[in-house]
Amino acid sequence: MPPEINRRRAVIVLGKIDEILSWEKAKEQEKDTRFVDLGECLCEVRANQYWRLEKLKSFDEFLERRFPGSRRKAYYLMAIHEKLKRIPKPQLREVGWSKAVELVKVARREGEDFDCATWLHKAKEMPKEGFKDEVQRHLTGKDTESWEIIYFKLYKSQLPVLEQALETAALMLGTDKSRGYCLEMICADFLAGATLRENQS
Repeated sequence: MPPEINRRRAVIVLGKIDEILSWEKAKEQEKDTRFVDLGECLCEVRANQYWRLEKLKSFDEFLERRFPGSRRKAYYLMAIHEKLKRIPKPQLREVGWSKAVELVKVARREGEDFDCATWLHKAKEMPKEGFKDEVQRHLTGKDTESWEIIYFKLYKSQLPVLEQALETAALMLGTDKSRGYCLEMICADFLAGATLRENQS
């Protein structure tokens, strides 16, 4: 049986979610500090089925309306509220939502043994990418190689050749390899061919 809705409370919580989301659009730079409240409200909406007040069929439909770009962010925010309850809200706000998502990964793995004080300290002290690497190392036991995103312009007519080369490389090297790795091998093959021609001339 669905729970009986406290209509007054439901209106307050739904209104708060809309207020925070509209505030986020207006103040993109400062939105990081309200993610804790948003996650808490979303959990309450799910638990008490407040979405029924808006004549919606499911919580997912509620999320589709509030987060049209990506429902994944909503689930991240809820996980932060559910998994990091031992960390005071002001301290969570201080580290920001992207680092809090990384903390959730450790908290899930460690369960009751999660050393929140140590991990919170690391989150505060380390830059975002460094902290992400630290979490990855902890979870996998492997060091992650530093990486960089590069941008370059391609004409539309060049895209089919690039896509075909990457697909062919993936088939030869294994489909589990990243596109970056496949591109590296294509370039290495080209360099090997160029060196061979130089030596022959």
